[in-house]
Amino acid sequence: MILSFTCSKSQVKDTIPDSTKMVQVQDSLKKGEQDTTKKETRAERRARKKAEKEREKFYYKDILKDSARLEIERLSRVAWKRSLILPGWGQYTNGGLWWVKVPIIYGGFVGGALTFNYWQWYYKEFLGELQYREEFGQPSNHESLGINSNWTVQGLVQQKDYARRNRDLTILISVGWYGLNVVEAYVDSILKNRWNISNDLSFKLSPTFIPNYAYTPGIGAFSGGGFASPGVKMTITLK
Repeated sequence: MILSFTCSKSQVKDTIPDSTKMVQVQDSLKKGEQDTTKKETRAERRARKKAEKEREKFYYKDILKDSARLEIERLSRVAWKRSLILPGWGQYTNGGLWWVKVPIIYGGFVGGALTFNYWQWYYKEFLGELQYREEFGQPSNHESLGINSNWTVQGLVQQKDYARRNRDLTILISVGWYGLNVVEAYVDSILKNRWNISNDLSFKLSPTFIPNYAYTPGIGAFSGGGFASPGVKMTITLK
């Protein structure tokens, strides 16, 4: 009886796995899962992002765009990209009043260039005077811009900085004008292609009578209905 108990106990002991062995088995399973999961390479990640970006061109919130929508978006991209390459090109592509817009665009650039040249010259005049006084210790002989011996060094420095600030501001405004040219081409393309803005407007003027609601002294109330003033009624119908 004792021998039988001892054997059964040993069998139970053999069937219970050791905790250390279980940990090793779990580690090996995790390692196997990590080995089977292939890490994404840099080239694969770029390809995946490119594919996602391409998908965004053809889908909007998981809805497939039709051919008309794709063509409208293409026209808008062509318009602003052409204006980015050459100012006025996008306006010419959109049509309409491009012959008015293009001279205005280039007129702004010409005005910016002339303004820049003026402030650059102004800046160099005062800078040259400062350099002359620093080198020779006395004012120069030329009277450009009214610069004479009455000017102090501090006044010359202030005018030099003023000219430099205006010159740099002219550059920033010119860059903004360039960007405005691109934005105008894009917005005009959207308005022309995505919304139907018709020029068919019905405008009509007709005579009418306007009721005269005037305050009557002594009665203390507004009276109307009995009197009417002549007027003109304007009707605009959008089609």
